[in-house]
Amino acid sequence: MGLYFLSNWVALIAVTVLAACTVAARAQKSEPHLCNEDAMIVFDASGSMYGDGWGYASTSRMSRIDNARSALAKVLPNVTRFRRVGLMSFGPGPYNQCNVELDLKPTPNAANLIMGIVNALVPAGKTPLTSAVEQAANVLDYRVKPGVIVVLTDGEETCGRSPCELGKRLHAEAAQLTIHVIGLRVKGFSWTGEQSFIETKCLAEQNNGLYLAVETEDELVAAFEKTLGCPMMSQRAVP
Repeated sequence: MGLYFLSNWVALIAVTVLAACTVAARAQKSEPHLCNEDAMIVFDASGSMYGDGWGYASTSRMSRIDNARSALAKVLPNVTRFRRVGLMSFGPGPYNQCNVELDLKPTPNAANLIMGIVNALVPAGKTPLTSAVEQAANVLDYRVKPGVIVVLTDGEETCGRSPCELGKRLHAEAAQLTIHVIGLRVKGFSWTGEQSFIETKCLAEQNNGLYLAVETEDELVAAFEKTLGCPMMSQRAVP
């Protein structure tokens, strides 16, 4: 009799443990993934990106766009393993000086696709930053689902719109939109002026994002990892 009750007790414990594990697995599966939000890179390919590295006093022979390409090439392979990423560029184009181009909608494993497009860009034109961000938000369907926009720019809006005003509108209408701005700036020197800094910083702050001013390629790599990346990217398996 005692053995009968003991076997029933063991069976009950086994069923309880199994049920608990099943519930935990389901909870983990349903928990929102930290990187399940689609992302759009808004890439500045305006004429100023032909500039010499990180400023007129720079010893680098690389242009700013080449530094940006190099940084992206280091970051995207890891980022795109976990997140669907797309690309919007602005600057060059056949029609006018305020061109915006949807190059790629958010796509899995998009590193090679994005780098192929970015490597082919020839800087030209003005800086329609506001329109580019607006179009990227629409691609992300920002009114009904969360998304991330990472803007890379070395200049100010030069096509007559206000990034800050757009930021306020997107914040009011969005389900959950995060906008980060990476500013390619030079220590002690800016060709954009204080107002442009305030405008682009406002765009980020209105949408739960960061404004990151970078002065070296290493800082640009770190900025891309911080804004596009996922927490697990920095986690390394311990032998």
